[in-house]
Amino acid sequence: MSDASPSAPDRPQYASPLASRYATREMLENFSDRRRALLWRDLWIALAEGERALGLPISAAQVDALKAARETLDFARVAALEAELRHDVMAHVHHFGEVAGPDAAKIIHLGATSCFVTDNAELVMIQRGLELLMDRLYTALQQLAGFAREHRALACQAYTHFQPAQLTTVGKRACLWIQDLALDLESLALLQGRLPLRGVKGTTGTQASFLALFEGDHDRVRRLDEHVREAMGFARVIAVSGQTYTRKLDAWVLSALADVASSAAKFAVDMRLLAHKREVDEPFGSRQIGSSAMAYKRNPMRSERICGLARFVHSLATSPPQTHANQWFERTLDDSANRRLVLTEGFLATDAILNLVVDVTAALVVHPAMIRANMADELPFMATENIIMRGTQAGGSRQDLHEVVRQLSLEAVARMKREGAPNDLLARMRADPQLGPHVTDDVIDPARYVGRAPEQVDDFLAQLEDELRPHEGRAGRFQPRVRV
Repeated sequence: MSDASPSAPDRPQYASPLASRYATREMLENFSDRRRALLWRDLWIALAEGERALGLPISAAQVDALKAARETLDFARVAALEAELRHDVMAHVHHFGEVAGPDAAKIIHLGATSCFVTDNAELVMIQRGLELLMDRLYTALQQLAGFAREHRALACQAYTHFQPAQLTTVGKRACLWIQDLALDLESLALLQGRLPLRGVKGTTGTQASFLALFEGDHDRVRRLDEHVREAMGFARVIAVSGQTYTRKLDAWVLSALADVASSAAKFAVDMRLLAHKREVDEPFGSRQIGSSAMAYKRNPMRSERICGLARFVHSLATSPPQTHANQWFERTLDDSANRRLVLTEGFLATDAILNLVVDVTAALVVHPAMIRANMADELPFMATENIIMRGTQAGGSRQDLHEVVRQLSLEAVARMKREGAPNDLLARMRADPQLGPHVTDDVIDPARYVGRAPEQVDDFLAQLEDELRPHEGRAGRFQPRVRV
């Protein structure tokens, strides 16, 4: 092997963690060099078939030769041709011609520009990438729905500003996560339906080369565009383009991926806070090590990884709008290197995020005793309003009772802060002659303070079931890549 080879063993090699550690096999295959090259060949075959069907002098044997050679790919030969030609698409054109034979080689890429294969193939990969992400979202939603249903009525401390607030339930909180991810699933489905194929547009989008091939027959040019669209499985083809499809589509796509990342990060941040409160844990292997130094640690590292990857996706989403804004007239090439990185890594990172979300939501661990303990210090404060109302109904003065509660509450809080002691407000109120008769066990039952949370869970999950029905075919399609 030559020292000049990029794969020589003595040369430093970099492997993206997105490929080696995080993304799933299906998403890696979707954006692989082989997948891209085969899509280019599919597009050249579709183009040749359409041109032949519409009357150009292309034989069935030539098209058959292209089809027969589709799988014969030698990337070393492509690399050698690219080093010579300094053009990636033409390297593939020449190699395809070599393996298909000289007669078929004559009609490859007839009338097309490089963006015919590069842009159209990328749209196919984007469409498939969205499909894979929706599989992952569906799986996560089903798992979280089961979790919410199981814990629909389990009262827990709610927080606003991360300060104790009125109680909620574990299931109701899970519905907040579900709602975000369900909105993302809806957005991805709508985006996938809106995505057009670039189609057959020529060098500056005017279709001049194809109009020349068909001797001025506009109808046959239109039909060729539709033939390629149908062959590549798209519902529509973009009406107008420059040399490229509008890069606004990339901005749409990365924005949608960033939205998914936001929803996943919101869930993961909540999981990290719940782990700190010891109320809910992400899965933890029997031999998993939380820290090399602190043997007792059980860190929420999967949730932390979700947050880290989400931050990366958010940073990528700023790039496509800038690329779109800087496409001069019909196109400039400063989009190429940027898009090679942003589109692929955006999908791989989002795929990795949802893989982790599915992994975490498959086995969430709830600790009811800790949930009750964390409510214990706050529940007496929440009960005070009901105690005051009961005292008033029994003939007491609302204002007098309020003042007693205020004084006792301040004393209890001061002791908690000064001594680090538990909340003894209930004991203080029981000892008070005006309040004591009204401090009964039922008044401090957490279920009294969750409002309609359990019923909201029921209503929401019924609605979710309707929303997920069009996606039922996704059931069982995704198995997460398990990584530590």
